[in-house]
Amino acid sequence: VSTQSTGSSGINAEYGDKETRTLLSPSSKSKGVDTKAETEFYHGKRVAFIYRAIKSRKNKITKRDTKLRVIWGKVRRAHGSSGLVRASFRTNLPPKAIGATVRVMLYPSRV
Repeated sequence: VSTQSTGSSGINAEYGDKETRTLLSPSSKSKGVDTKAETEFYHGKRVAFIYRAIKSRKNKITKRDTKLRVIWGKVRRAHGSSGLVRASFRTNLPPKAIGATVRVMLYPSRV
């Protein structure tokens, strides 16, 4: 599973589906996380699936038209013992999200 660093804003992790197509419990692998104990840092962190839509919509913050949309989620728990985590999203993810990249934000902080 390929991951890449995105600087201070977070890390990218690859999204994968468990067994069903409901896409409610994805597991994702983060760079440098190889054990169940190392996933504790990511529990509770926000996850963003960013995608490009066909129609543009006005951004609520910048008031500009944009085609980018975000589905937010949260890392819930570890999945197995090899560093995978499970995340739940506010709405179901589309089928094109399987194998796509999700961005793991480094907040909220528990340090």
